[in-house]
Amino acid sequence: MTSKERILKAVDMCRSEMVDFTCDLVEIATENPPGRCYLECAKFICERLKRLGLECELMEVDTCGEESRRYCVLASYGGGTPTLYFHGHYDVVPGAGNGQFGARLKSGKLFGRGSADMKGGLAAMLYAVRILKLCGVSLNGKVGITIVPDEETGGKYGSCYLLEKEVLGKDGVGMLSPEPTSGAIWNANRGALSLLVKVKGKSVHAILQHEGVNAFEQMVTVVNELMRLKSQVEARRTSFRIEPEGAQASILMLGGLCGGGVNFNIVPDECWFTVERRMNPEESLEMEKQVLVGLLEEVGKKGIELSYEILQEGESGGSPEETDLARALSSSVEELTGVAPEFEMCPGLLETRFYAQKGVPAYAYGPGLISVAHGPQEFVEVDAMCHCAAVYALTAMKMLNDG
Repeated sequence: MTSKERILKAVDMCRSEMVDFTCDLVEIATENPPGRCYLECAKFICERLKRLGLECELMEVDTCGEESRRYCVLASYGGGTPTLYFHGHYDVVPGAGNGQFGARLKSGKLFGRGSADMKGGLAAMLYAVRILKLCGVSLNGKVGITIVPDEETGGKYGSCYLLEKEVLGKDGVGMLSPEPTSGAIWNANRGALSLLVKVKGKSVHAILQHEGVNAFEQMVTVVNELMRLKSQVEARRTSFRIEPEGAQASILMLGGLCGGGVNFNIVPDECWFTVERRMNPEESLEMEKQVLVGLLEEVGKKGIELSYEILQEGESGGSPEETDLARALSSSVEELTGVAPEFEMCPGLLETRFYAQKGVPAYAYGPGLISVAHGPQEFVEVDAMCHCAAVYALTAMKMLNDG
């Protein structure tokens, strides 16, 4: 029996259990923000890993006195070095209405918040290890399982913490993440810089506006300067493949959140808005931050009272298409589907960037569709979960030399 045949037989044996596990995961409402049900979910994942025959560590993160606690889950299969990392996150974006965390199956699809991003993928990764055990695979090295919180808000108390503690990526030969890649392999990601800008004025009655300072009108001046920068930024294109092609432009978006004022007949004393800067891999986060912050500071010198707060920042990154892991992953997908996958750039941030910083080739490939992730009708196809579990297991066998 070939490796492919052994794996597919084991996938069939695990299918029902993997689906049930995913349903249970979806029903734990790990909304971030604010960071709900983290301990419950982390313990549940640990219990399942132990049931699958793996030793598991529940690492409590030092959150510097913040009220909400964070927990990382660490486990491994095999021994020694090198390590192929299976890395995922258990937090999800907030539900968009009632019933978002009630997992339901319909027509081969599993619906619920976080099913695509990425609890269906997490289940596939965990059961890929179960599949390796069922197949009696002996690895020259190990599969390291790293499951973190806080990915949806930048990773400060998840991957960033593990990176600082020199746990993340240690002895790594590669990393796989089960993001909702819609059938592609993501080998690059954009960087992100998110700011909150506040413009101050002086509040008076509208009939006495000459005695006040209109924060809204002051804000318009700031926005006009940013719009000039926006036209320059969005003239840049990435050389990485991305779908649709129109998404190749670098991004500067204004006003994702905005507000100000207290009533229609009062001069507003404060107005605020957000700035969302997404950098292509060819651009430097530090340089683009200097440009953006420098513009705001120059505007401030013209008599406009403003302040800014950095809400999120993350580096862009990329891994080549020619690494051992890229070849193993691509060939595994092709072996199981008959079609070679495309390598593409993720339009957003990826936690692959933390491994790339350590020199570890890192890629995302998962069962979900990016088009439904974070949406009110989020789902993951059960067949896609099973396919990805097979891909992860076969890739591990190729990378770590099944004995």
